[in-house]
Amino acid sequence: MHLGTAEAAPGELARGWLDVTDLPTGGAERLPILIANGVDDGPTLWLTGGVHGDEATGVAVAQDAMREDLPERLAGAVVCVPVVSPAGLRRNARHTYYGDDDPNRHFPDAERDASRPPEVQERIDRRLYEAIVGEPAPGGDDGEAENDDEGTETGDDLAVDASPKVAADALIDLHTAGVGSVPFTIRDRVLYGERRTEAEAEALAADLDRLADAFGFPVLTEYPAEEYLDQRLQRSTAGAALNTGGVPAITVELGAHSVVEEDTRAAGVAGVYAVAAEFGLLDAADVPDDLPAPGEGIPDAPVDFPVRRFRGPRTETAGLLRHRVAAGDAVEAGDTVADVVSPTGEPRAEATVDRDGYVLGRAEGLAAYEGDAVASLAVRDDGDLVVPRDANED
Repeated sequence: MHLGTAEAAPGELARGWLDVTDLPTGGAERLPILIANGVDDGPTLWLTGGVHGDEATGVAVAQDAMREDLPERLAGAVVCVPVVSPAGLRRNARHTYYGDDDPNRHFPDAERDASRPPEVQERIDRRLYEAIVGEPAPGGDDGEAENDDEGTETGDDLAVDASPKVAADALIDLHTAGVGSVPFTIRDRVLYGERRTEAEAEALAADLDRLADAFGFPVLTEYPAEEYLDQRLQRSTAGAALNTGGVPAITVELGAHSVVEEDTRAAGVAGVYAVAAEFGLLDAADVPDDLPAPGEGIPDAPVDFPVRRFRGPRTETAGLLRHRVAAGDAVEAGDTVADVVSPTGEPRAEATVDRDGYVLGRAEGLAAYEGDAVASLAVRDDGDLVVPRDANED
């Protein structure tokens, strides 16, 4: 089993690199790769972390899940890319110097018609996507060669050289959220239309539910379909794997960014092993004894109804923020979550919620401009998990 320069025989843990683009100063941008190849055949689980360069706990969970004794426990394989965005990591920043936008919005979209040739971040993400799903990405030609037996080349002819066995049966994308955020798992809407039928989407959603529930963190559904597409979340790592590649994939938010949070790291590693057990990569008895139970130490959701992600409420008045709530607090429609005051302290406005839910995290910084969201919430969700990509589709 191999990907890039990592090659693992059955029962081995291998480390290596996957070249994804040439650098102007010479050499290549490369992603670190780990492969734990089990002693017996079985499914393949992928772990990705560090798609944003300041997401420290996600990188640590990906690294620490790949224990030296993992292969001897496995029936199947775990493929890990702990740092998807080396250019962001070198800056200790969310974005890279390839472009001043989100590097997690450039993965392939099967139903998107490109109007221009892809730039470097899109090419990098495309090459990683092809390794994850084990087939060429849909869409326009970006000058890449087809996979062959000659190995990985660089430049315009760079192609992912990978064993077919490394294609994912499930994927966990490890992230962190804002300062002080509670940990949670995001479950994307499963879209149907040109790519898959409604029945196929329902079957995919069933595996997605298994994956999200097994990890052990509170689960919330992504934005409604129209907003999901507006924010290009179908082109995130998990969104593309799920909605283009047909691979059940979740995004796990492991608390705050920039530093490794130890309790959340331990819970994240436990979540990875719980998923491996749920999908048949190992027996429950083979989960390491030193790991906590899935979700141990992670606050439960303070509400008992289904929730989805929501950015808001927003202030229509510029000023300085004074939060009234903390991450993890339940809120009801009509509650004030933050006050907006002038630079000299006079009250200017209140930001109130218009729906029930709870606080995931608060906006960073003191200054608020007109239209800024003051918090990130999980709010009541009565929508379907499986939805048509085209809102006008019956």
